[in-house]
Amino acid sequence: MTNEIFDRLGNALQEVVFGQEETTKQLLIALLTGGHVILEGVPGTGKTMLARVISQLIQADFRRIQLTPDILPADILGTNIFDLKNQEFVLKKGPIFTQILLADEINRTPPKTQSALLEAMAEGQVTLDGETMVLSELFWTLATQNSLEFEGTYPLPEAQLDRFLFKLIVDYPAAGAERELLASARMTQPGARGDA
Repeated sequence: MTNEIFDRLGNALQEVVFGQEETTKQLLIALLTGGHVILEGVPGTGKTMLARVISQLIQADFRRIQLTPDILPADILGTNIFDLKNQEFVLKKGPIFTQILLADEINRTPPKTQSALLEAMAEGQVTLDGETMVLSELFWTLATQNSLEFEGTYPLPEAQLDRFLFKLIVDYPAAGAERELLASARMTQPGARGDA
């Protein structure tokens, strides 16, 4: 990725997510190096939007998993389902078979489910029922967690934390960036420029 492309991606991200210059720069470094990232912050700071916009900008497949206490490893990896018509098991691939995976609220799911991501993040492959399947050459995990709520959460084990290149804190933008966001939103409202 040349500096020009890096700068173009950074500028495009800044047009969508205001006041997160350092975060977007670090995200692009992680993307360039293939390092997975944890985005931590309060709700409403643009964590999910950052992941979606990056995937759109680089035209990558994107899947999001909303992690909750009842999610099972098979919900992430997939499972073999018996096909009655053909009398054989067929793999129904889970959301991990993508290029950019957003593991939303990763600390809301138990360690057993969190660990379903370990092999994929470390080796770019998953093993289901003894069969190893290689993931996309570009397999990048962005995980989010809420920095305010700890009740009902499961801290990430060391083995999981080691798979992440960065843990980035996504905070509310500075007052100037918030004013810029508000002005931008007003300009996109019908009638804002005298349109009737």
